[in-house]
Amino acid sequence: MNFEFDEEKTIRMASHYTEIIKELGEDVDREGMQKTPERVAKAMQYLTKGYQQDPKDILLGALFKENYRQMVIVKDIDFYSMCEHHMIPFFGKAHVAYIPNGYITGLSKIARVVDIYARRLQVQERLTTEIKDAIHSTLKPLGVMVVLEAQHMCMQMRGVEKQNSVTITSDFTGIFKEAKTREEFISLIKRQL
Repeated sequence: MNFEFDEEKTIRMASHYTEIIKELGEDVDREGMQKTPERVAKAMQYLTKGYQQDPKDILLGALFKENYRQMVIVKDIDFYSMCEHHMIPFFGKAHVAYIPNGYITGLSKIARVVDIYARRLQVQERLTTEIKDAIHSTLKPLGVMVVLEAQHMCMQMRGVEKQNSVTITSDFTGIFKEAKTREEFISLIKRQL
């Protein structure tokens, strides 16, 4: 999906970034910095493009009637997001499973849902729940489970500066409330192919 920048928004944002860069003590007129405010404005629009996308439309755009009632897992989905507290990146892998109840969706649509919510100012806990809720409410499956593993630059490059820390969050509905089903999911996402 191509992304189009809003030129008026770019101009408004760039003027703010110009002032921020000046406040930091940098010369916005020197050669390497002259286009930086515009580049940052465009980068921020791209990194938060999820606000302009609807995950329900994505899932329904590839909905197929299918009598499959076993676990469907899309694992190791790379994602990149921005911490809403510091506007510094966090990134990692998403593992998503659902058990269909008469309908399946295209596998790439699961990854797109992850991207839509990740491309917003976020906290990992809410990101996990939003992915689960979108799949649950749209596909109405027998259950959904989402596990996110992420590294947070706000913990690694500032604050406590713990470079090797990883945060894991999970959320689930339906049949995944049964320990046996959750355990099967966890064993399958840990398995190396």
